Amino acid sequence: MSALQDQLRELGVEVDAQLFELSFTHRSYAYEAGGLPSNERLEFLGDAVLQIVVTEHIYRSHPDLPEGHLAKLRARVVSSVALAEVARELGLAQHILLGKGELATKGREKTSILADTMEAVIGAIFLSAGPDAAAAFIHRNLDHRIEAAAATGDYSDHKTALQEICAERGWELPRYEVSGTGPDHERVFTAVVYVDGKPMGTGTAPSKKRAEQIAASIAFGAVSGA
Repeated sequence: MSALQDQLRELGVEVDAQLFELSFTHRSYAYEAGGLPSNERLEFLGDAVLQIVVTEHIYRSHPDLPEGHLAKLRARVVSSVALAEVARELGLAQHILLGKGELATKGREKTSILADTMEAVIGAIFLSAGPDAAAAFIHRNLDHRIEAAAATGDYSDHKTALQEICAERGWELPRYEVSGTGPDHERVFTAVVYVDGKPMGTGTAPSKKRAEQIAASIAFGAVSGA
């Protein structure tokens, strides 16, 4: 049994069997199977449910954040990279029905397909068990990510943005090399990010995470033309 099924059982959520299968039916499989329904409508619904649940949560839990920061925090948490990470943790990949072409190109590992499937599953939960069940599922998987993102104070999250653009273009995921200099109490870190095997940005800061964010920001600007 996958982690997804374990979690649904723990939450006391029962998903209609047909909707559950539909949520994992990628359009490539549906087309090759003679025009079966795909999970795209469920994905559309799940995205809307996800947006409102996350929006309400960050609005209530972070009353001091201005609207611009709330929007950036939400975007970070519901990004395709973040949703794909959740999908991997829950073992969604093993359930996805893909056409031969997508299987040949390792579709089950693609960020976009995993993220879309995650949204479709949320849609299936919403239709099967109602808004409270869908919200409970979302909170279980995203609340800790919201707080971790908020704790960094960098709501724009250039690392995630860089990951997404690399995934969209079929490149290898960004790789960071970090080195530190100076005594422990005055340590300075330098991060170099490699995009598709090439060094694209360098950042220096008192923490590894901040140095990586700076490097990612420079690289993102370079590859996106921003």
